[in-house]
Amino acid sequence: MKPGQASRTAVLVCMGRALAHGTSAVGRYSDPTARALLPDDARLRVDRILEGAAPKGWRERLERAYLDRNSKVMVARTVAIDDAVRAVTAPQLVILGAGLDGRAWRMPELADVVVFEVDHPDSQRDKRARIGALDQKARDVRFVPVDFTRDRLDEALEAAGHDSSRATVWIWEGVVMYLTPADVEATLAIIEQRSTDKSRLIVAYHSPAILLRLVGFLVRRLGEPLRSAFSAEAMRGLLGRHGFGVVQDQTIATIGSTVCPEIGRATRHIKHLRIATANRIPSRAGH
Repeated sequence: MKPGQASRTAVLVCMGRALAHGTSAVGRYSDPTARALLPDDARLRVDRILEGAAPKGWRERLERAYLDRNSKVMVARTVAIDDAVRAVTAPQLVILGAGLDGRAWRMPELADVVVFEVDHPDSQRDKRARIGALDQKARDVRFVPVDFTRDRLDEALEAAGHDSSRATVWIWEGVVMYLTPADVEATLAIIEQRSTDKSRLIVAYHSPAILLRLVGFLVRRLGEPLRSAFSAEAMRGLLGRHGFGVVQDQTIATIGSTVCPEIGRATRHIKHLRIATANRIPSRAGH
């Protein structure tokens, strides 16, 4: 991410969700917030696709092919994480690297939940400029601006009112792959410190794979290079060292195959992206 600019990968992810809303055959998927959260130019590009406008040249054709596949990946990814959030009851939800996430404005299950959106100040400022028209579903939304080159996550959460004596669901959806292993460890140490019994951590991460080289090339051109990848076994061990026991860890290909045949076909090669759900190990909880 370039200084002074919002995350470009966050915009691409949100474009995928916006394209899937109302067009996916998956009844469990819906994201009416995605289009509203997009910057003007990205929203216009999405609208052109939804309206069936002819692509202008080969660049737009390539972008449409990528976005079509990305929208299917986002259906699988979003459904899996939403299900993991709904499966537990906790008074707090922390979204690390929230980007253009719309859960606080689209999930009625968060009516009694305080949502903490943690993100870089530039991305957060960009998002807050566009959320005014959305109907908030969460009990409260607290924005926690964190520049990881200067700010401490634990201090920022404490200042925002996060209560480490109460259960928390943590979503770490599109961040781990852009962090070094040392930074991943440091963040997990803070999550461990601020998590009590019945807390849950949902992590999207990359595992080593040949296809990851192509993904890495694309995001590097966007100024957001990949910096880490973990095998499922390594992630299980890493989370275990920080007080969380993995209850499920699946590839997007596996998740997609359970959603519907269309999503299964589109995601069958996406085996490098995994989603792990882990619960706080009671004997390790410090509160």
